[in-house]
Amino acid sequence: MSPAGRNPTAAYVVPFAIYVAMIALPLSPEVLFPVRSAIVLGAILLLSRPYLSLKPSYVLASLGVGIGVFAIWIGPDLLFGPAYRHFWLFDNSILGHPASSLPPAAQRSPLFLGVRIFSSVILVPILEELFWRGWLMRWLIDRQFLKIPLGTYQAGAFWIVALLFASEHGPYWEVGLLAGVAYNLWIVRARNLADCILAHSVTNGVLAAYVLIAGQWQYWL
Repeated sequence: MSPAGRNPTAAYVVPFAIYVAMIALPLSPEVLFPVRSAIVLGAILLLSRPYLSLKPSYVLASLGVGIGVFAIWIGPDLLFGPAYRHFWLFDNSILGHPASSLPPAAQRSPLFLGVRIFSSVILVPILEELFWRGWLMRWLIDRQFLKIPLGTYQAGAFWIVALLFASEHGPYWEVGLLAGVAYNLWIVRARNLADCILAHSVTNGVLAAYVLIAGQWQYWL
């Protein structure tokens, strides 16, 4: 049952909505990321915590899924070279351009990078998994989404979520689609949102390390 007095839809949707809406604010990344991270963290703690479990059932498998999605994410660029990502299907006025928006000063700032990593590795996996696989994948099956067990498979809901997940990743839409399919399959298998959060966190954590070590800033749009 829902915790008394709580709005379950808000718990699953509001942190994601705040995160996306704040992208439109005319703020520099150095200001946007700390402010947005603080507000989203507050929303998660205030609204989402009663619905949020952080106890995965399949730790090692979730780690494997996360690393696998990381390999999917960088694989095409490694296989086909830098020109691949600038093909018109990925680099255009609608999807955006595969280049980082971070100014050089932010790339050298330990404080900013710490906030950026915290957002990528902790906040984003929680707010995205709450929204995509915790809420939308069930809401598309039944508007009373809490009646639908986590990981329930329905083809329409599965593919709508995968396609929308792909769309939010701009010029990386094709690997975003594969990542969405992988995370969707994992929630169907694990039936535990914590496993998807862990897998997503591992993907983003390894990607963050790759960005910093290899200087591949284009992955941080």
